[in-house]
Amino acid sequence: MAKLRKGVSYRFLERPYTRKSKYRKLNYVRASPTSKIVRYDMGNLSKQFPFQLDVLAMDSLQLRHNALESARLTCNRSLEKNLGKFGFYLKLRVYPHHILRENPLATGAGADRLSTGMARAFGKPVGIAARVKKGQVIFSVRVEKQHADTAKKALNKIKHKIPCQCRIVEVIN
Repeated sequence: MAKLRKGVSYRFLERPYTRKSKYRKLNYVRASPTSKIVRYDMGNLSKQFPFQLDVLAMDSLQLRHNALESARLTCNRSLEKNLGKFGFYLKLRVYPHHILRENPLATGAGADRLSTGMARAFGKPVGIAARVKKGQVIFSVRVEKQHADTAKKALNKIKHKIPCQCRIVEVIN
């Protein structure tokens, strides 16, 4: 299987040309890869926590589903370790809709007989990404007021997993 390309290959926003529809004929891309994101809501879903922190994107870009899942896992693990399973509420606020495509070009000996080059270079689906605009909220966490520093440390771990500048903002309810 081919190696996963670097995130910079798909980071920048371009014109979305990956329409999905419930009618198969209207799809531009016939197949849609499955998302690696397991859950969007974690922690205590029923309790109302008074203190909220958000992670905002400082650039417009595409975030691949494996980067979002990695950030979610890291933050969730840190919060569960420090606050317990029900001491917080974490929500992933973006959804990966955009299908990423790649035109596989064969290289090496005999590649001239296998590859078509750039003729019909629409590409095959290799993954999906969430399209994030500047200032959009990526993650939200709600905790008790005394656990605000713990939540900030957990959200700082998210910033290292996401390929753009992020800012942690306190939300007043």
